[in-house]
Amino acid sequence: MNSSRIEAYLRRIGAERPQEPTGGALRELQLRHLRTVPFENLSIHLGEAIVLEEEKLLDKVVGRGRGGFCYELNGAFGALLAALGYEVELLAARVYGDEGRLGIPYDHLALRVRTAEADTWLADVGFGAHSHCPLRYEERGEQVDPAGVFRVVEAGPDAAGVSGGGSAGSGDLDVIRDGRPQYRLETRPRVLGDFTAGAWWHSTSPLSHFTRSLVCSRVTGDGGRITLSGRELKTTAGDGTRGVRELGTDEEVLTVYRERFGIELDRVPNAGSRNGTS
Repeated sequence: MNSSRIEAYLRRIGAERPQEPTGGALRELQLRHLRTVPFENLSIHLGEAIVLEEEKLLDKVVGRGRGGFCYELNGAFGALLAALGYEVELLAARVYGDEGRLGIPYDHLALRVRTAEADTWLADVGFGAHSHCPLRYEERGEQVDPAGVFRVVEAGPDAAGVSGGGSAGSGDLDVIRDGRPQYRLETRPRVLGDFTAGAWWHSTSPLSHFTRSLVCSRVTGDGGRITLSGRELKTTAGDGTRGVRELGTDEEVLTVYRERFGIELDRVPNAGSRNGTS
């Protein structure tokens, strides 16, 4: 990533270039990213290819002003952090679903980030409703965040009796929010291309919730959240006040995408239409 692309990315999220790759700067970058770059799966329903290559991801997020889901958002954010001097590793995770079942391998992509202070953080701008701030990777106690109380803990055996890893301390980790496990994190570093099969499955399988539903969501300035699910607009204020409104026309939907999420579309995507034609 060259200097002009770095500056364009920082303008996209409304952030200043940090003088050093510190933990404080990482916190600010993640929070601004969550407020400006939406978590969305619109490409799946617009017939747009999802290509896990750094240049393609940067073009989508920075050049076209779009968002994406985990592979795209954390892939692009990881590239920005590395260009700013952070040591970044891509980690694979499996998401907890119904009845505590784990999802497919390479279900999710998260970032392990080391800073100038030699601290290690778990950064994640691609899990939808998740922590607003990076989590201390090696901390095993409670970590209080505007989105809830989080813990990063050593994982027990999975359904096959495997805990992952080999030597002591190298096993999988569970990321827990308000007492409920969110995803199981592998500790072995990966490369972006490793997640291609996971991205393909989530964008094509009828079993994937991404092919069955539409979502576009971001954190708001007061610490709340705004989400457009199909035609249903949901808002949660920082004080917990909730609102739901059904949008009646295509023009209303396109206006919300444009004015509330910064996304310009020429047609309304429809859930369940992976070629964007119905």
